[in-house]
Amino acid sequence: MNRSHTTIRRFCAIALLAFVPAGAATPAWADPFFFSTNDADGLLAALSQPAASRTLETETADDFLLGETTVISEATIVGLIPDGASVADIGDVEIEIYHVFPRDSAVPASTAVPSRVNSPSDVEIDSATRDGAEGTLAFDVDLLEASFAAANSVVDGIHPAPANQTNGDGPTSGKAVQITMRFTPPIVLPAEHYFFRPEVQVTGGDFLFLSAPKPIVSPGTTFLGDLQAWIRNSALRPDWLRIGTDIVGGAPVHTFNMTVSLAGQTVPGAGTPGTASCHGKTISALSDQFGDIDAAAADMGFAGPGPLQDELREFCDAVQLQKPHKRADRRRR
Repeated sequence: MNRSHTTIRRFCAIALLAFVPAGAATPAWADPFFFSTNDADGLLAALSQPAASRTLETETADDFLLGETTVISEATIVGLIPDGASVADIGDVEIEIYHVFPRDSAVPASTAVPSRVNSPSDVEIDSATRDGAEGTLAFDVDLLEASFAAANSVVDGIHPAPANQTNGDGPTSGKAVQITMRFTPPIVLPAEHYFFRPEVQVTGGDFLFLSAPKPIVSPGTTFLGDLQAWIRNSALRPDWLRIGTDIVGGAPVHTFNMTVSLAGQTVPGAGTPGTASCHGKTISALSDQFGDIDAAAADMGFAGPGPLQDELREFCDAVQLQKPHKRADRRRR
């Protein structure tokens, strides 16, 4: 699927500089942020959706790295829907972002899985959740290929240790779709290593998140420390399994990335969350970049300076607590 260059052109349009009137101070523009794991490689399709008639809620997550404070405004994922479904059958999309274990997690971890090293944390970052059903995410769906095959899949074979290695659920196929999401408001995150987890609701069927090359290859965004994709269902929660190492196995073990891209803008000089100076320093950094807070809000995709200020307060005040995973009690559908 030759989507990468089209996607990169679309997202990198945010790099265009705005006109600066004569005599005005030239703002110190930040770099646009773009991350991609590249196109789907046809090796794996993994369930990632809310609970359905025959499956438990299942979450598939892959990692990304931020080198500095970043405002993420858009994302894309690529996955399979059943042959008999259409893009109109995608009813909702939700994303969550996780720290890397042991952040936001019970320590020591349980023995229900072989390892939690380099897994997503037990619980998500509350302030970074976006959901179409709650009006914080808008999405479009494009049909990429009417028939696309994956060599293996993970749908039902998600079990605690020692029964975790099932070799996968076998080949599968369906319609390959790309889902483009816009976050309202955008997500503000400090420099750190994270996991990105989408869930897609498909009426009468499953959504299978498609894998991408590992290691990441050009024109994808390579980075040191790229981790493999992890998966869990509501029976396994709060633990996660490595899709390649723990479930699919093999000799040698094949590990996977998932097909995802993220776009936004960096905020050089932003404050440090949890410090008294965070909010003021971040506002000052944005004013230096854009001229004033109104221009910053407009350029980064916020509805106005108020929503931007609200998100910055969340960013500066966020202290993720260890708590039970709230989605067990938060059925939206």
